[in-house]
Amino acid sequence: MPPAPLKLTRERKLKRCGHGSIAGVDEVGRGPLAGPVVAAAVVLDLKRVPAGLADSKMLDADRREALFREILAHAEVGIGSVPAAEIDRINIRQATLLAMCRALAALPCIPDVALVDGNDPPKLPCPVETIVKGDAHVPSIAAASIVAKVVRDRMMRRLAERFPAYGFVSNVGYSTGLHLSALTQAGPCPYHRRSFAPVRLAADCPTFL
Repeated sequence: MPPAPLKLTRERKLKRCGHGSIAGVDEVGRGPLAGPVVAAAVVLDLKRVPAGLADSKMLDADRREALFREILAHAEVGIGSVPAAEIDRINIRQATLLAMCRALAALPCIPDVALVDGNDPPKLPCPVETIVKGDAHVPSIAAASIVAKVVRDRMMRRLAERFPAYGFVSNVGYSTGLHLSALTQAGPCPYHRRSFAPVRLAADCPTFL
């Protein structure tokens, strides 16, 4: 069953209050053992909102890809990322907030207000409203979650071509049996997050075949 249609309640309320440009902001990739954290900022054209926007986790890959194309065709989109080495230097929370800042900075202009998924506001050059589970309720944030997910998945598939043993093509860097087994056998690749405990342990005690 497809997710229930999302309503533009918050976006329309902000428009009525005089805000002209409203960005939804979300990130993907806090939990994986490898790869970047990726964020997106999306300013929807409220007259051309793609049908079927939803939390990216509730959509299959084909539907995400189709919505991704529609979002890019009809909305302003900014994308930001923080690679594994930088995550290790500044920690995953700071990296997530930084990715959101970079995504917003990649928009053509600074929005009047940013609607951010979660409860941890990044320091943006505009007013910020955080919304817990915003990707499941607010179309602008749902659109950002879809963009971030598609972009990060594509990045991880490219890494899978270089490092096939870890199963990145299916696990996109998350902890799975195959991924952990590969870490145990061969240690981490350059795109693993060495500050994360399973990777740190594997780096200290690899068992090479």
